[in-house]
Amino acid sequence: MTFKKNDWMDWLKTIIIALFIAFIVRVFIFVPIVVDGPSMLPTLHSGDQMIVNKLSQSLTNPDRFDVIVFHATLKRDYIKRIIGLPGETVRYENDQLFINEEPIKEPFIKEAKKNYTQNNSYTSDFTMDDILGGYETIPEGYYLVLGDNRRDSTDSRHLGFISEDQMVGKASVLYWPLNRIKIID
Repeated sequence: MTFKKNDWMDWLKTIIIALFIAFIVRVFIFVPIVVDGPSMLPTLHSGDQMIVNKLSQSLTNPDRFDVIVFHATLKRDYIKRIIGLPGETVRYENDQLFINEEPIKEPFIKEAKKNYTQNNSYTSDFTMDDILGGYETIPEGYYLVLGDNRRDSTDSRHLGFISEDQMVGKASVLYWPLNRIKIID
């Protein structure tokens, strides 16, 4: 079997197109990320590898409890969970989340909270006045984010609100380690 010049050109075109598609997908749609640190325990562990969906950021508005990646600084991205949406008020009292004065359940930290008592709460009390800027409500285009490990997380309580422009995308799939493969919710 011999290859003709046209066969080589077809193979070369196929390889170039495949590389171009892979580049587009990697840059504009899906990005791999490695979790660094304990701030998202028990949901995510340091060293977990996952895919971040950048496309969802452009097509839909972020929802409460979405796990997102955002630019915290020019050189560092953080991964946190959206708790408060634009126009809402958020506060914690006695380990209970209140959105617009309504109590909200957080099933993703239910097990972690069991080890804490009222005098030793999982999430320390705070109000909107405690967030940088002291707004009455979360400004339009901004979100309040918290790590699931509330006792060891640099989040909106320290950084202030996160703007839509800072968001990279929504965490979609945890793919490594293999025994923890799951859809992130």
